[in-house]
Amino acid sequence: QVQLVESGGGLVQAGGSLRLSCVVSGLTFSMYAMGWFRQAPGKEREFVAVISWSYGGAIYSDSVKGRFTISRDNRKNTVYLQMNSLKPEDTAVYYCAAAPASKRWPQVTTNEYDYWGQGTQVTVSS
Repeated sequence: QVQLVESGGGLVQAGGSLRLSCVVSGLTFSMYAMGWFRQAPGKEREFVAVISWSYGGAIYSDSVKGRFTISRDNRKNTVYLQMNSLKPEDTAVYYCAAAPASKRWPQVTTNEYDYWGQGTQVTVSS
């Protein structure tokens, strides 16, 4: 049974930082690209960042580039999202997801991902 469990969300003031974690079990973690998506109330789920399964290359959405950093630790089956300089518009539920290495790189759409976590709420106050 595949499980993705996010943690690290919370309430933070604008300009602050949070670090999200996603622990994965039930699949060969090193064979999956890992992505972060977010969904704000009334909006569609949107791509945030993805890290490749092999060489650690990463792609970011324009809205978070330069502020967020995605990383992974294949020994711990964990992917991270370091979020700095947070803005109120970053408020959303954040989801991690796993895409098999067979999918084209970079995986930036929801339908390229096979497995999803339950999400963690991030709220940024102004």
